[in-house]
Formats: sequence, structure tokens, C-alpha cells
Amino acid sequence: MDTDKKRYYISVSHQLIQDVPNDSAEYEVLMTETEVSKLRDLLEDLTKEDEYAFKRTFVPYKSADHDEAADEYNDRLIAVYAYLHEIGDEKTRRTIEDMNILGKMQHTDYHDKGYEGSPLNK
Repeated sequence: MDTDKKRYYISVSHQLIQDVPNDSAEYEVLMTETEVSKLRDLLEDLTKEDEYAFKRTFVPYKSADHDEAADEYNDRLIAVYAYLHEIGDEKTRRTIEDMNILGKMQHTDYHDKGYEGSPLNK
């Protein structure tokens, strides 16, 4: 079991894990090699879903915000932020909580008026 933690700089928007600070780093996290590996896997899954969601954008008459590809991407994005929240320090957790992304992405507004009866709604 690896217990030696090393400082990493994470950019979710650029899907990067680096050991040197840069302008694109959104989070600073101490991680073990096991945690780095898990985060890399999560970011790789996010990249795959992003590519699939992009390919689905060209399907005519399909609302992108109600497409299963977009839902899968959101699920992967939630997993990345949830993991960073789990392993992050107090500053990282507070930043993610302040973004209010975990709750927003889990509770979409698809059931609000305006979506009812839409042929594009799932």
C-alpha cells in the first residue's frame, strides 16, 4: 500500500495531472500513486465520453441536453469532481462545494415546465 503522497496540480478543464504548477491548474492535491492512477482513469473516461458526446451533436432532431451521451459525460464529470472532493484538502473541497456542481449536475431541470411534452425530451 503506497502512503507517500506527492503534490499534483490538476486541471479538470484541460484534463491534466502535473507535478509542476502552471496557469491551467485549477486544484492542488496531495495524492499517492494509487490515487493518481484512479484520477487518470476517471479523466480518461471523461475524455472518451466527451468525444462520444461530440459525435452525437450532429444527430438531427436530438436535443443535446437530453441526449444519453450528454448524460454519460455529466456522470463522468461528477465522478471526477466527487473524487477530487474526496481526496482533496480543505481548500479543494471548499472550492468544489462553492461551485455547487455536484448537486446541480445530479438534479437537472428537465422536469421544469417547458420540457413537458417535448418530442426531444427523453
